Amino acid sequence: MQAKAQDFRGTANYIASEDLMNSVNVSRALGRPLLIKGEPGTGKTMLARSISEGLGQRLIIWNIKSTTKAQDGLYIYDTVQRLYDSQFGDHDVSDISQYIRLGKLGEAFASDEQVVLLIDEIDKADLEFPNDLLWELDVMSFFIPETGATITAKHRPIVIITSNAEKELPDAFLRRCIFHYISFPEPEMMKEIVKVHHPNLEDRLVGEAMEAFYWIRSLSGLQKKPSTSELIDWVQALAVGGISLEKIRKEIPLLGVLIKKNQDFDIILKRLSAQGSSKTKPSIQTIWRG
Repeated sequence: MQAKAQDFRGTANYIASEDLMNSVNVSRALGRPLLIKGEPGTGKTMLARSISEGLGQRLIIWNIKSTTKAQDGLYIYDTVQRLYDSQFGDHDVSDISQYIRLGKLGEAFASDEQVVLLIDEIDKADLEFPNDLLWELDVMSFFIPETGATITAKHRPIVIITSNAEKELPDAFLRRCIFHYISFPEPEMMKEIVKVHHPNLEDRLVGEAMEAFYWIRSLSGLQKKPSTSELIDWVQALAVGGISLEKIRKEIPLLGVLIKKNQDFDIILKRLSAQGSSKTKPSIQTIWRG
């Protein structure tokens, strides 16, 4: 794809692969939502922030919960406030429009400038949620029956949708999206990512931390493998704690920054105890080459 002045090319704080940048730019060119999947901690949510920063556009975030309904993103009719005003207020409540509150999608439609809209973790909602959004995302407008008004997007927002694959999304919804899976970073890219966040850390510290990190991820039976974000936190914790390289090799200190499950702690500590030395630990190159 030929780069244009308006193309998204990543930012100083977000390293994006060529395939990911192309997916972003194709979704923009086609006016389709970009559905992003990948392991937790691979930068799905941060991608939307990076697009916002890189293109100089405002970011609107719609965080999806298990109770979220599609209607919530369009508008809310505040009947409670209207009832309160009718009973205790001293002004006319016949104008219902003053009690209509736009949701995040409605806010994106009403914006005078194009915005980036992040619909974060769409798979947390019930199965009907994605289908309920199909029409609005297609035609970029919605009707408010309480007032008879139609809200039409002044500018088609750049829609980024993330999913952790907790639920399968409906086929009809998937057909309307550009899809990209963010693969877990290989060591070379991971080193770049770490350096973006901690540019002043010693290379040897980063190297030892990454070797231990990828060794942990190679272990079978883990309930939750450590993610990119946890590696970034761990490297910082090692530096702040003044942890020696030798201790990183032998003990993997501050393991609670990386690991969140009791069972995973047990697996790692047993493997460390059995090996007794970092010399038996496969190197990062060995793991990467398989």
